[in-house]
Amino acid sequence: MDGGAPYNPRTVEEVFRDFKGRRAGMIKALTSDVEEFYQQCDPEKENLCLYGFPSEQWEVNLPAEEVPPELPEPALGINFARDGMQEKDWLSLVAVHSDAWLLSVAFYFGARFGFDKADRKRLFSMINDLPTVFEVVTGAAKKQQKEKSTVSNHSSNKSKTNSKAGKFSKSQPKDEEEGLDEEDEDEHGETLCGACGENYASDEFWICCDICEKWFHGKCVKITPARAEHIKQYKCPSCSNKRARP
Repeated sequence: MDGGAPYNPRTVEEVFRDFKGRRAGMIKALTSDVEEFYQQCDPEKENLCLYGFPSEQWEVNLPAEEVPPELPEPALGINFARDGMQEKDWLSLVAVHSDAWLLSVAFYFGARFGFDKADRKRLFSMINDLPTVFEVVTGAAKKQQKEKSTVSNHSSNKSKTNSKAGKFSKSQPKDEEEGLDEEDEDEHGETLCGACGENYASDEFWICCDICEKWFHGKCVKITPARAEHIKQYKCPSCSNKRARP
């Protein structure tokens, strides 16, 4: 299984970059692309797996035929459980197995290219600084960050209210809102995008879902600042799909 030309990362940084790309692809499948992912996981088909690729793309497909496979394989048969449980529970289950697969691929490369104890420790530390796929999909990452923010910043309420009212913090004029920008950066500095799982950055356009209250990069949900100005109530792809599906 591969999403492009064969790629073998050989350094800690390259393996971590590979991990982040695969992780981003799987998060897309389980969040912003969830409707397409759901449809592809037809229980009537054979054992299917969810693959993430270094290019941040994802694919639902049959497992590799060669034994042993070139890389560790993801969990088999994720499609069989789709209709037998609540959708959010099914997505959470797929997310847990995705986390296990991502770690196995990363440490497979580490073993293959002879990482020593220090390299393995550094790789795990870099991986551990990111929220898991499960934490992103279930919203646990945002909840943990909100609790951190409450403890560390008791004066954030005004910033949050202003930020959400405008949908995004980049919209305030810089000459009038420098103080607010600093406050907003403090509050949202570790806020995670509900689609890709990356951290908040004040120089990027973000939008908040009015239903689940998750924040998203505009580029991840295909919303521009101009379009956001005309949206009275924004619903992210996941919340929109839940309403649309019978």
